Amino acid sequence: MTSANQDFHVFREFLEKACGIVLGDNKQYLVASRLNRLLEQQGIKSLGELVTRIQTQPRSGLRELVVDAMTTNETLWFRDVYPFDVLKNRLLPEFVKANPGQRPRIWSAACSSGQEPYSLSMAIDEFERSNPGQLRGGCQIVATDLSGGILTAAKSAEYDSLSIARGLSSERLARYFDQGSPGRWTVKQPIRSRVEFRAMNLLDSYSMLGKFDIVFCRNVLIYFSADLKKDILKRIHGTLKPGGYLMLGASEALNGLPDLYQMVQCSPGIVYKAK
Repeated sequence: MTSANQDFHVFREFLEKACGIVLGDNKQYLVASRLNRLLEQQGIKSLGELVTRIQTQPRSGLRELVVDAMTTNETLWFRDVYPFDVLKNRLLPEFVKANPGQRPRIWSAACSSGQEPYSLSMAIDEFERSNPGQLRGGCQIVATDLSGGILTAAKSAEYDSLSIARGLSSERLARYFDQGSPGRWTVKQPIRSRVEFRAMNLLDSYSMLGKFDIVFCRNVLIYFSADLKKDILKRIHGTLKPGGYLMLGASEALNGLPDLYQMVQCSPGIVYKAK
């Protein structure tokens, strides 16, 4: 094994232990593209040297910078569309019928820069406009991510024109955003007020989150090993109230846990109901 390959192997082990992400053998280019600038700024010449410095200087903040760089992904507004239609047309009507006057709690796991939880909040507003008075208790969205930097950006609720263009209709832009400086838009306060952001690693305990009626954990499990994915899905089940729903990404499937979840076809899309 060459020195570069050995360094990549060491870094890959570090990243999996730090946040669960499993890198394939062909991902050297991804690591280089994400970390080259950071390595240059820190005067670090190799991935092996990077891991050594993280281990010998645990309070330097370098570990957090690396995890931020490796886990920050671009995302879309109303990604794949159907999950938000299912929320408005099936999950929320079912909830208000079974729990009149109560407040649903929704968890947006691995929320990245905020597009998913704010899209959820907009979808809830659209449901309320079509069904006035049915969500008398309001709704709470808890949005989590392990990246402190990306959570700071999400809390600011401010987006540039490139981010806005990714999945947001002109009608929703006009209704739910205020334009600030040229090329910058901010999510309006009523939409922001439903969302509470918290820093959390999916490898850590979920006990402080409480119970949820709906969990969106989309497009993140694909980065984990099969065993770790199964463990996360079991622990997500522990956060769901009986009969609560889990929404996964369009390319993700829940296999091997028939005692915990029941698959529900929504046409289009699939959700998983907690047993």
